[in-house]
Amino acid sequence: MAAHERRVDELVAGHLARQELGRKHPVEDFLFTYYSFRPAHLRRWHPGVGVVLGGDPPHADWRGYRRVPDDDASDVSGNDSRDGDCSSGVAVDPAFVERRASTISWVHGLLSATASRPAFTGCFGLHEWAMVYRTTPGEPRHESWPLRLGHAGTDDVVESHQIRCSHFDAFRFFTDDARPRNAVQPTRQRQVELEQPGCLHANMDLYKWAYKLAPIVPSELVLDAFMLAREIRELDMRASPYDLRDLGYEPIPIETREGKALYAAAQRAFAERATDLRRRLLDATTSLVNT
Repeated sequence: MAAHERRVDELVAGHLARQELGRKHPVEDFLFTYYSFRPAHLRRWHPGVGVVLGGDPPHADWRGYRRVPDDDASDVSGNDSRDGDCSSGVAVDPAFVERRASTISWVHGLLSATASRPAFTGCFGLHEWAMVYRTTPGEPRHESWPLRLGHAGTDDVVESHQIRCSHFDAFRFFTDDARPRNAVQPTRQRQVELEQPGCLHANMDLYKWAYKLAPIVPSELVLDAFMLAREIRELDMRASPYDLRDLGYEPIPIETREGKALYAAAQRAFAERATDLRRRLLDATTSLVNT
């Protein structure tokens, strides 16, 4: 628990410092503004279902836990407390897991469907460009940062490419003029049908699905998903229409052949890492879905 807290403290220190000063960072703050998991929640260490914490851990006062009597310790941990291998303590409450059954089942279904499809890596990050298509100065979503090619140049990139965004939570931020240009029209209802394992946003969302299952899944898995999402966000912004060189981010010019190759290679590498995380989340939920 102490090691987890130290690791998280290092990762969130910059965000918390900027928050106190009223400053914003379009890359490093994103995971705490777009997603609903606060730094204090990320800092809490959860061992996952099936682990009994001995003594008097703080988890006893946290939502989703219960005190485990001596007679029940073996049922929760798989060990017999009478053998001295496990003492009574605190564990994830089976009743809490049961109440989350519909969420667990939905997340499991989404991840299974996504994992069953081939990865498409030819979108080139154009979703960010579609979010500012045909806007005027003062309108862009990150108005504090200039458009690298200006408004007209940004519009030209959108109009000269086929946009194929399958992720609803990216598509919903498209401008009205950009939506008809997308090859598909994602909706929340079609999310399970459309998500695919090459999508940057689907792979970032592994963090969301992991933390939504806390404390059922272990914090190591949540934090690994957080780290992947953090790296993906950097790629997302480097390939975006914004010029973030003042922040130290060299653009990936996806409007060029070289930029497309760089983006696609990075996207494939992230898809491979996400495959492992998705499998771990599926492993953590399979037994719960089948009980």
